[in-house]
Amino acid sequence: MSFENKGVSLVDLLLIIATGLVVLLLWQLRSLLLSLMIAVVLAAAISPIVSAAEKKLRLPRWLGVIVVYITLISGLIGMGLLIGPSVSEQIQRLLRKLPIYLDNLRSTSEALALRMGVNQIESIERFFDIQGFINFVLRSSQKLLVSSFDLTFGIVGGVLNIIFAVVISGYMVAGSTTLISGLVNLFPQPWDMRLAEQVTPISRRMGGYIQGRVLVSAILGVVITLGLSILGLSEFALALGVIAGFTNLIPFIGPVLGAIPALIVAIPLGGWTFLWVFLLFVIIQNVETYVLDPLLVGSSARVHPLYQLLAVLGGTQVLGILGALIIPPWVAGIAVLLENLYLKPKLLAQAENSHIGEN
Repeated sequence: MSFENKGVSLVDLLLIIATGLVVLLLWQLRSLLLSLMIAVVLAAAISPIVSAAEKKLRLPRWLGVIVVYITLISGLIGMGLLIGPSVSEQIQRLLRKLPIYLDNLRSTSEALALRMGVNQIESIERFFDIQGFINFVLRSSQKLLVSSFDLTFGIVGGVLNIIFAVVISGYMVAGSTTLISGLVNLFPQPWDMRLAEQVTPISRRMGGYIQGRVLVSAILGVVITLGLSILGLSEFALALGVIAGFTNLIPFIGPVLGAIPALIVAIPLGGWTFLWVFLLFVIIQNVETYVLDPLLVGSSARVHPLYQLLAVLGGTQVLGILGALIIPPWVAGIAVLLENLYLKPKLLAQAENSHIGEN
């Protein structure tokens, strides 16, 4: 009996088998693909800086890549040497005092529950299961970290893959013309030229998103550190500001995660201090949402906030914290292809048809 009699041709069967083999191959190469995704994001982020160095300093492109990376790495090392010891000391002190803060949180929760009319201690403890909540947060954080490094075969492999991604991104930027030409030539005409025209806007969109996200996070980290110092949390202000700055790299959920440690630390200092710290994060969150993000991130990403949120949640689900960082810029880059290769030609064709119909 032939395959055609059952509604499945030999070509369809071979296509299914080939698709399965490709999926299996991609799964085996998942670590390499993840490194390439990171490399593309890094390349898009540094490409405008390298181009500026190439024009203003008249450097060869490969030398511009080296100078930019050396400058960035030196800046990170210098920043680490400058504030790293203080941040490490404050975080260690914060971890030592964490049980005390959790007891204060439990006591405050029970007092609040009693004011709300809940008189049974058992009901209060069940309703405000602080230890259970903390265990849930720790398990969730561990799961996110494990999923972030699972695709890269552990922490050591993850670090090596990030180094590999940095090197590959340098090669991408240095030999971008040859690399792009070789890739687009694989497509038939006129798609080769159309895709070649999208490389610059895609790179600009992805790079602008990353640059804006890092700049916004750095600004908020400094502002939060200064604000907490003024409000009486100077003992942990630098560590809490750094934590909030790093978590803010993750859109939407990052600012909330960064506010939780500061609010827990503020509880023993009294209700007014807690209120002022809470208002500080609310004000900063609104400034970020309505001023900094539209100015520094939204203008370059041009992706609807709902799609950004879905990208963050989907990336976190698949790749952990790393996915929440690298998937949104990829969504921003894919949006360029969708706009320029589908939406704009579609609108242009509709406008031409309506104009012909009127005539």
